[in-house]
Amino acid sequence: LVQLMESGGGSVQAGGSLRLSCTASGYVVNKGCMAWFRQAPGKEREGLAVISGSGATSHLDSVRGRFTSSRDTFRNILDLQMNSLKPEDTAVYYCAATDAYYCDNTWLRLPKYFEYWGQGILVTVSS
Repeated sequence: LVQLMESGGGSVQAGGSLRLSCTASGYVVNKGCMAWFRQAPGKEREGLAVISGSGATSHLDSVRGRFTSSRDTFRNILDLQMNSLKPEDTAVYYCAATDAYYCDNTWLRLPKYFEYWGQGILVTVSS
């Protein structure tokens, strides 16, 4: 049974930073593709970062330079470091994974390709 659990969310003021972590069980983080998505109220789910089994990482253009995703194969965790947060970053953030080894930036628009999802964690950025 694959389980993904996000942690590290919460409230922060604009300009601040948060680090989200996704702890995987029943899944090895470097054996498949993993990704971060978010969904704001009334909006579609948006892909932020995807990392392939080989470690190749792609980020959404609008967050590149502010958000960085990385994985820790020793702890079996996927992280998302978020800096210079803005009120428009307020959303529920999700960790996702798939058994597919290869993925690229086009997968940011394809949440249906990810069969495993965390329950989501709320990030609130106040102005």
